[in-house]
Amino acid sequence: MIDLEANGHGPGIGRLVQRVTSTTFGALHNRLELLLIELQEEKGRLIEALIVGIGLLFAVLLFLVTLTATVVFLFPEEYRIYALGGFTVLYLAGLIAGIFILKGLFKHKPFAESIRQVKKDAEWIESFK
Repeated sequence: MIDLEANGHGPGIGRLVQRVTSTTFGALHNRLELLLIELQEEKGRLIEALIVGIGLLFAVLLFLVTLTATVVFLFPEEYRIYALGGFTVLYLAGLIAGIFILKGLFKHKPFAESIRQVKKDAEWIESFK
């Protein structure tokens, strides 16, 4: 059998198909591994955020109930309603701040690296057309 590569004619069609197939499967394997790693990272981040959020919520609620009751009872009876109104406004401000903090936690786009790599691969494939 004659080796075309040794004669300077380049690889045959069969060898080219084998190389393209091997490269394609290698790229798909790498992308799948990257996707799985990012999925594990996102899962861990979500679980951590939920645990911290629930613990924080519990602690804050206990603190606020105790603090509110203590301060309200320190006021004379005729001013207690104003003290409760002040705490209501204060808690509303805390709620709004908490919403902005949670938005910041989930600002990170999941699977960003996988999406970037798939777009890069699509551009590379388009360059052959």
